[in-house]
Amino acid sequence: MMISQQRLNGVEIFTIENKHLKISLSPTLGGKIISVYNNKLAKEFLWTNQQLALKINPPGSDYDSNFFGGIDELIPNDVPENIDAIDYPDHGELWCTILQAEQLEQSIKVHGTLALSGIHYSKTVSLDEKLPVINCDYTLRNDSSERRHFLWKLHAALNITSGDQLVTSANNGQVIDPDYSRFKTTGEFNWPLIENADASNVPPNNNTMDFFYLYNIPSAEMQMVSGKKEHLFSYRYDKKVFPYQWYFASYGGFLGHYTAILEPCTNMPMNVNAAIAANQCAVLEPGESLTTAVQIFAGEKQLY
Repeated sequence: MMISQQRLNGVEIFTIENKHLKISLSPTLGGKIISVYNNKLAKEFLWTNQQLALKINPPGSDYDSNFFGGIDELIPNDVPENIDAIDYPDHGELWCTILQAEQLEQSIKVHGTLALSGIHYSKTVSLDEKLPVINCDYTLRNDSSERRHFLWKLHAALNITSGDQLVTSANNGQVIDPDYSRFKTTGEFNWPLIENADASNVPPNNNTMDFFYLYNIPSAEMQMVSGKKEHLFSYRYDKKVFPYQWYFASYGGFLGHYTAILEPCTNMPMNVNAAIAANQCAVLEPGESLTTAVQIFAGEKQLY
């Protein structure tokens, strides 16, 4: 196991490497994982926007025009919204928060308190020695004096090719926004069949998009399989923490990007206040903590 540190355009980057994987993450970008590279396959699993330089974005920045890719996490919201009498910015606080970092013997820990919500975020990242697996151990703690309703969403932007397939045990799906979808059906459907098409299959770069809620999920996994090479990117997590999955994919239709984003999420729907009303929202009482673990597999499917 090797751990190194560098700065690029003022962005602090830690790299962790073993015989299986080489990953890079930045505490100055809210703990974003910038790269997941499989050494044996000589494959980069994460998509990044080659038209943007890696840089620190000030709090309140617009997300879409600064969409660099990699693995972000959204806390405590997605769309700009007033929650618990606090106005939160686009895609939440975490992605624009500069976190502190600690280099441990076999891992990197990033942590810090979000300025508006008062939620303290901590993530410790390490690599498995036997398999191409990233272990992420989390604690969220409400350091404010008030109840905090929030959304927490994992957000991995992946390199894709036509014929790749989203694999999930979700029974149901729903188009989140027809303006961001190649499908116009607005009601619930039996995943993955919608409008006589299998929505799990990645099409060519055809200037379209997908944007789904996925739910009623027996197995807490969300995967992208390369149809030609049998490579696998997989999230494995606690279903009690992330009972829903969101899936956004741009097949050229969003700013010309060709990427799919896997998004296990605490909430449904997107609007946190609507999720509160539906009793489908994460919440922390003052002083309360949430501790959980997420595993990311990035390698040959046969090893999974």
